[in-house]
Amino acid sequence: MPDNQRIEDLRRRVQRDPASIAFAQLAEELRRAGEMRESVDVCRAGLALHPSYLSARVTLGRALVELNEIDHAAVELGIVLKNAPENLAAMRAMGEIHLRRGNDAEALAQFRAALAIARNDPDLEQTVDDLARKIEPKVPVSSSDALSQSEFLQQLPAAPVAIVAAAAAPVAPAAPVDDVAPVAQAAPDPAPAIDPQRDRAERTVVALEGWLEAIHVARADKRA
Repeated sequence: MPDNQRIEDLRRRVQRDPASIAFAQLAEELRRAGEMRESVDVCRAGLALHPSYLSARVTLGRALVELNEIDHAAVELGIVLKNAPENLAAMRAMGEIHLRRGNDAEALAQFRAALAIARNDPDLEQTVDDLARKIEPKVPVSSSDALSQSEFLQQLPAAPVAIVAAAAAPVAPAAPVDDVAPVAQAAPDPAPAIDPQRDRAERTVVALEGWLEAIHVARADKRA
């Protein structure tokens, strides 16, 4: 049955019985056909008799969005989402309202919530991806700042490299006790024994700090 014929049949049915719930189907068919104003009028007339008919209120909200009557649409869709938080059509329409208001972050949150329900909706996935790229852009690394490892090492000062090399060098073992010359007189209290491994670790930390400072200097010189 052609769309126009379906609309005419539904229109006559509602005219014969203004209390018929067929008004909701008529309003939706009108909306799909682009007859937004008549769809709104049919919805409001029917909802005056059937205020809890949520699907008709969704149609009303969507038609109002298309007419750019955003505030009125938000009221209608808010009623729907209060009573049916997972109504997918209302969620998407509310996301569209956020977009038209310039609230991209709120729109993204709304569309992501809808996608959590309709996981295999390619249009919704595309909308979420597009908004995410717009709101959460990845900052590319400038080619002028990107150095190869060899280039970077060539620009590093020699001192930090030497320090790291020294820190990485093996620690000489302590001299055997037998090689220590006898002490002729009483010596002062000896200093605490140094743990070679701990000493090496501490020197490595110092070296790494110098290395990092050298990195910052080299990058600053590269950008200058």
